[in-house]
Amino acid sequence: MKNKLRVLRAERRWSQADLGEQVSVSRQAINAIETGKHIPSLPLAFKLAEAFDLRVDEVFNPHEDSQD
Repeated sequence: MKNKLRVLRAERRWSQADLGEQVSVSRQAINAIETGKHIPSLPLAFKLAEAFDLRVDEVFNPHEDSQD
């Protein structure tokens, strides 16, 4: 599943640790989601979207592979 986490973080100058702290997961978990190695649970996907004040479908696209 493709996501925009890396771009959204960069726009806000947040580190993976910063985002992880906001949604109560580790930096490693954020990295795994960003790289497509892990698909977040639905509650976590909502928390991530909320951190950016966006809808889930604006952050995640389930119809695209995570590979660029």
